Amino acid sequence: MTSRKLTFAIFGNTFQARKSAAISDVLECIASCGAEVRIDRDYYDFLLSSHLLDNCTAEVFDGDAFDADFVISMGGDGTFLKAACRVGSKNIPILGVNMGRLGFLADVRPDEFRELLEALRVGDYQVENRVVIQVDADGEPLSEYACALNDVAILKRDDASMISISAKVDGEFLTTYRADGLVVSTPTGSTAYSLSNGGPIIVPGTRVLSMTAVAPHSLNIRPIVIPDTSEITLTVESRSHNFLVAIDGRSEKCCDVTVLTLRKAPYSLKILKRCGTRYFDTLREKMMWGTDTRC
Repeated sequence: MTSRKLTFAIFGNTFQARKSAAISDVLECIASCGAEVRIDRDYYDFLLSSHLLDNCTAEVFDGDAFDADFVISMGGDGTFLKAACRVGSKNIPILGVNMGRLGFLADVRPDEFRELLEALRVGDYQVENRVVIQVDADGEPLSEYACALNDVAILKRDDASMISISAKVDGEFLTTYRADGLVVSTPTGSTAYSLSNGGPIIVPGTRVLSMTAVAPHSLNIRPIVIPDTSEITLTVESRSHNFLVAIDGRSEKCCDVTVLTLRKAPYSLKILKRCGTRYFDTLREKMMWGTDTRC
């Protein structure tokens, strides 16, 4: 396959300089193949202030005013999620360069980037389509970025007692959760907050969502898995008369008369993977399955 000139949009962690220690090498690799670079302004300013960027002539963009062949996320899975919400429905594949431990989303190490870049130039890669959850409040998008790649969590406020969440699936009453919260997760997010609350691990590509209570009042409450074509309606009651909705960790305060509707978004997010990447290999490494942890 004939190689072609590529354009990259770069997002990154703006809190830890060590997460971007490889940025110069990444930019050098991109420049060496004649590709164009566009950098998120917040990340660009952070790189300058951290003395990680010198004499860079890359185009700088704000918000979601960008276009590219590929998006690069410099950081861990949290940074990847922030980049994903900015990509939204643009249909641009995202790859994550991770300076720390291997991530489920950010799974490319800096020393692998040059090889990966060559694979991109010749089209030797695979793209996985991941389902996204859209959140409406009283029939309108909850916020500017009202879609989640990982999960949507309905949570009590810090100073509040547990909340009551009346849940319907496709209009049929399911149950009322009396708990500290409820996590609705995609397969991508099943190994994140949902898992820490006892939710199931779901293989990406499986067409389901999971609903897992956070510290439920009743031990009879268990996680449930439903088709991702389902529409979930949630009505919350709280003694403090408000609660939090966290969309991939981005929190919004809502009053308890708000009716939330969760459904599969009309688009999917594209995650770029190297050919030969295997989910179960990553799962075993992250979960330390088969590792003898005895002293």
